[in-house]
Amino acid sequence: MTLCEHILKTTAAALLLTLYTLISALGAEPVDIGNRLELFIDDHLIGEVSGDVHQQLLKPEPKEIVFVADEPWEGNTSGYYTYFTDGDTYRMIYRGWQHDKQMKAAHKEVTCYAESKDGIHWTKPKLGLFEWNGSKDNNIVWLTPGTHNFTAFRDDNPATQADSRYKAFGGGRGGLLPFQSPDCKHWKLSQDKPVITNGAFDSQNLAFWDTDRGEYRAYWRYFGDGVRAIRTATSKDFLTWENEADLTYTEGTPNEHLYTNAIQKYFRAPHLFIGFPTRYEPKSQQVEPILMTSRDGRMFHRYAEAVVPRTAPKDRNHNRSNYMAWGMFQLPGKPNEISVYATENYYEPTPGRVRRFVFRVDGFVALRAGKGGGQMTTKPLEYKGHRLLLNYVVRYGGALSIDALNESGEVIGRSKPLTGDAVDTAVVWQAEPNFSQGVVQLRLTLKNADVFSLRFD
Repeated sequence: MTLCEHILKTTAAALLLTLYTLISALGAEPVDIGNRLELFIDDHLIGEVSGDVHQQLLKPEPKEIVFVADEPWEGNTSGYYTYFTDGDTYRMIYRGWQHDKQMKAAHKEVTCYAESKDGIHWTKPKLGLFEWNGSKDNNIVWLTPGTHNFTAFRDDNPATQADSRYKAFGGGRGGLLPFQSPDCKHWKLSQDKPVITNGAFDSQNLAFWDTDRGEYRAYWRYFGDGVRAIRTATSKDFLTWENEADLTYTEGTPNEHLYTNAIQKYFRAPHLFIGFPTRYEPKSQQVEPILMTSRDGRMFHRYAEAVVPRTAPKDRNHNRSNYMAWGMFQLPGKPNEISVYATENYYEPTPGRVRRFVFRVDGFVALRAGKGGGQMTTKPLEYKGHRLLLNYVVRYGGALSIDALNESGEVIGRSKPLTGDAVDTAVVWQAEPNFSQGVVQLRLTLKNADVFSLRFD
C-alpha cells in the first residue's frame, strides 16, 4: 500500500467513525432534563468527548475548626456527626464518648445536641434533660439504647405530625430502632422493636424523607463479599421498610470496606444522590472519605481518589480519624460555596474535632479541559426554557465556547467566548438559537477550563 493510499484509508475510517458517532448520538433517545440543574458528576449528559477533556474529581478546601468535643461527657471518640438545616437554625446531633490510652471506654456513650446560626460557630445549650455526674447542665438529649450511632434528620414529609417532626435511627437490640421528637431535643422511641434487622449496624445508619419520590429512604451497614458494605430500603411511614437491596456500583469498582455512607440528596439538584462513604483499611484502621453519586439511589458511581485525604489538616492519619459528617450547607453570605464537615484527632489524648471544608457550588466533579483543549458534545437533551445557564471557570490562557445543534446535527447557535469565573450565568450568543421547548445538543469547545453544571431557564 502506498503512503497516499494509507492516508486515504485512514482518513476514510476516521470520517466513518465520526459519522457513525454522530448518527448514533442523533438517533439516541433524548435525555429529558427539563429545567433541572445538571452536574457533570457522571456520564448522564455526556455523548462524545475528544481531545484533552476528562472528568476531574475535585477536593474541598480545608477551612476552620468549627467544633471541639471537650466537655466531660464528650471526648476523643465523639463522632457520627449529623448536620441539617431547620429554617435559619443549623442543628447537630452527635455521639459523646471518651477512650483512655489503652483504647478502653472511659465513660458511657451519650447522644448530644448543638446548634448554630451560621454553620460555623456552634453552641452546646444546657438543656437540663439528663444528669451527668450530678448535674443536668449539659447538652445530652438521649441515653441508651441507640446512643452509639443515634442519627437524626428533620422530616419534611407533609403528612408528618408535629410531635414527630424529627426522626432518628439508633442501632441496638438487634437492629435499627426508630425515634421521634417534636423539637430535636426531647426524644422517645416510636416503638421498642427494631424496624430494620437485616444488617450489621455498627456505623452511622441513616434515613431521610425523599421529597422527589414521596418516601423515606434508609442506608445502613451490612457485611457482604467479605467487606463492610451498604444496604438501602424505602418506607412510607418510617416503621415498615421494604425494597431492601444492596448498593451496586459501575463496572470495575473495587470491592472495598465502606465504614459509613453519608448519602443525601443534593439540595440544589434533588434528583441526584451524593454520598461520602468512608473507605476503611483494616490493617492500618485508617479511614478516608470518597465520593459516590447516583440517580436512582441504588446504583452508584464511586470515585477512587479520596476527597478529604489523610494528609489534609490536621491529625487525620490516625485510627478512624477522618470521617465525613452527614450533611452539607450553603451557608449565609457564602452563595458560591458548599460547606461539608469532617472529623479529626480520633483516639488521641486531646478531644476530637470537626473541621469545615468547602467545595465550589456544584463543584464535586468538573468537566475539565487541559492545555491541549478539546470538545464534549452532549447527548440529545429534551429541555424547557429559553436561556442556557452555566457554572464554569476559564483559567489564564483558556477558552470556552458552545455550539447548539439541532436534531439533524446542524449548528443553530454559537455562543460568544465565555471568560472568567461564573456561577449560574446565562450564555450570551453571537448567533442565538431559537430556544423553546424541544431537543438540542450542546457542543462545548474548551481549553484550560472547567464546567461544573448547566440548566435551562
